[in-house]
Amino acid sequence: MSEIAEYVIAALLLIGGGFTLIGAIGLARLPDFFTRLHGPTKATTVGVGAIMLASVVYFSVSHDGIGISEILITVFLFMTAPVSANILAKAAMHIGVKPMDGTRGNPWEQ
Repeated sequence: MSEIAEYVIAALLLIGGGFTLIGAIGLARLPDFFTRLHGPTKATTVGVGAIMLASVVYFSVSHDGIGISEILITVFLFMTAPVSANILAKAAMHIGVKPMDGTRGNPWEQ
């Protein structure tokens, strides 16, 4: 394996781990349901995406061809995570989960 590929893989793993850590901290520290939903959804999508890209680079360099399964997993993740977060947020709004006091932009409360 070339040295450049190793640096790319290491950088992608560090970026992915960093974003995943930020998402986990956001899940633990943010005050209400909507912000807890927002933090991990955005950060971990990028984090897991970077880790999957590191896997694609590794298996593409060390074996023959591009890893199609990793690419399909990444595409599936990028398509489903925002949709599921949107559905969870709409369900929470429907059942009346209250956001933290002082939250701006509450179009459902008038």
